[in-house]
Amino acid sequence: MTVDLRPPEIVMRLNRMGAAHQTRLSFMRVLLRNLRRDSWQFDRPVWKIDENGVGTAVYRAIGPRRTYSLVAFAHDLPDDMRSDRVIATAWDATYALFDGTPTDADIERLRKNVPLQEAGRVSDSELSLSRANRSVRLWDHVVERLAAGQQPDREMIESVGYLMRTTAVYGSGKFGTADFQVLAGRDILGGPFRAEMLAVYLIRCFSLDLVEQIATQKGGPVAVGIDPEIRRMLGIGNSTGLGMAPFLVNHPGLLNAWITARETALAKVRNIARATPEAIEVFQNYFARACRLVDCWGTSHELQAIRVVGLKADLASLSDHIAHKGLDQHRPWDNLYCWAADHLSVEAQELVASLVLEPYGELIDELADEMGVDEIEYFQIEASRSLGELKSVIEQKYPWADAPDYEMPNHSARFWYVSEAKLEPRLGERYDEPGADREQPLDIGRRAARLAEDLATWPTHTPLADFLAAHPEHRRIVRRAQLASAAPYSEIRDNLICADLMPIDMLRCKLSFFGATRFDPRSDRWVRITMYQNAPFPDELYTMPEDDWIYPDIPDLADRTAA
Repeated sequence: MTVDLRPPEIVMRLNRMGAAHQTRLSFMRVLLRNLRRDSWQFDRPVWKIDENGVGTAVYRAIGPRRTYSLVAFAHDLPDDMRSDRVIATAWDATYALFDGTPTDADIERLRKNVPLQEAGRVSDSELSLSRANRSVRLWDHVVERLAAGQQPDREMIESVGYLMRTTAVYGSGKFGTADFQVLAGRDILGGPFRAEMLAVYLIRCFSLDLVEQIATQKGGPVAVGIDPEIRRMLGIGNSTGLGMAPFLVNHPGLLNAWITARETALAKVRNIARATPEAIEVFQNYFARACRLVDCWGTSHELQAIRVVGLKADLASLSDHIAHKGLDQHRPWDNLYCWAADHLSVEAQELVASLVLEPYGELIDELADEMGVDEIEYFQIEASRSLGELKSVIEQKYPWADAPDYEMPNHSARFWYVSEAKLEPRLGERYDEPGADREQPLDIGRRAARLAEDLATWPTHTPLADFLAAHPEHRRIVRRAQLASAAPYSEIRDNLICADLMPIDMLRCKLSFFGATRFDPRSDRWVRITMYQNAPFPDELYTMPEDDWIYPDIPDLADRTAA
């Protein structure tokens, strides 16, 4: 019997989406594999940074047919102006990813606009727009140590994981950047969020070069550079809030493509009849590394801290299970996943679903090419269909939408809106705050329930066009329903306006597809993560084992404690 893809009734619930982990299909990992396989080269043609760490730098990624350049501007930001909030107006560094090699005129144009971020003006020559702040305590520590000829404290490096954290990375047409269609079909940037991931990769290079420059200026001939092994431990942090949460709702076709690719990969691996000794060795290696990484997973969020404690216990149980049962059996990965589903937490189940993919790049990596879609093709409503067909779709795809009583305050407690000041999504309290009259259409369950209620009084043979002429308010949910009939993973199967909604579940799901690690929620509405931690730098891309960095080979907790 063939193992099928996990059903949306399981996969598309927020508690599971909020436990997602990166996989081989995550965008950062796909990008670095493709950079290596296509023999991309890197250089830094511009470095005009003064003794205070202020100035301009350009980093280029040079491929077989195209070149992309990160134009970076370092600023002297007073401590009292440093903020991760979207309302900030100044940052330690600002960036644009430029399409090609910028001329002096391009750099001067960008110098006048990029530091202003959304208040500036950029063109379709810019593929992304971003900004970042220093992690001040660690930044100062690294500068002091390097300037004195010493290496920074490894434990401190490990606990933070980055010198700078981005507070926004905009692309796909936002604030004047190039529309996503400009990149369609292009080399390494043809997939979703690849331009943004390339920008972050180069920002990481800039952050390390900048801290070493400042240390050199301070320490003179005594100063040293960061040891390569410690350097690699530093990724780029990110603070992500509600602005990202509605993306998964507003792009149902894209969400379906992402989840379908991941679930297809998992099903392919679960259907493997026998694991080779080599595949078992790869899995056991990464499993041991993952256990050590979980030991280092720090968070100040009470709920996530409880989950991490539970995950540690689950991984110990899983280790015992593997030692007892072994993996030399029929369908070992399916058996392992099924055991985890029966005995472990959702957090652990999703980590298992990620880990079992690691030995099988040749089998599943090509699925990354199927994670982009042309969403325009989903826009047109097939209005000639009968209401009977629509009713059938609602009954099959939206039974979850009928469960809440939306007239009860706790089932409609929140509303989504867009802030006037920053044009960013926000979440309001319906019965305590004004603004519900400007509610965004993210209440998918309630809209599906209202559609079903109005459909009940219409004959099934009626053309959909007639119904929508009388009820144009249902056009949006009808369009989604027609998509859902062909895209099973397009809808989050939970009430997105209820009192106990945890928006960070939506954030984590999306960020897991980016390839983020070290999820550290700071509330139910924003989260800090790390990107590219332990990844090879451009000069290491061809000397380190391919795709081996996401689970670094670090000492276990006992060894680190003894050291």
